[in-house]
Amino acid sequence: QVQLVESGGGLVQAGGSLRLSCAASGSIFTINGMAWYRQVPGKQRELVATITSGGTTNYADSVKGRFTISRDDAKNTVSLQMNSLKPEDTAVYYCKLIQYGSTYWGQGTQVTVSS
Repeated sequence: QVQLVESGGGLVQAGGSLRLSCAASGSIFTINGMAWYRQVPGKQRELVATITSGGTTNYADSVKGRFTISRDDAKNTVSLQMNSLKPEDTAVYYCKLIQYGSTYWGQGTQVTVSS
């Protein structure tokens, strides 16, 4: 089994920054990919950013140029640096890990951006 624990969420004013982290533990062998998603009540969970095992990144258009995803394979962590935050970035942010075709999710961390 794989466990994911997110941290770093909170309340920030518009224009501010937050850094989310996700630590993976348990049966970690070869992480194929990691990603951040977000969800607001009443809406589907949406992709924010992904990073492959080779370090290739991809971002939702809404966060390009403001968010940066990174990973530390030695520590089995993935981070999301969020700058120039907007009220519409308010959501619960979830970490996802893919290993050997199986998908694992964290419990989520709340990010609230006030105007």
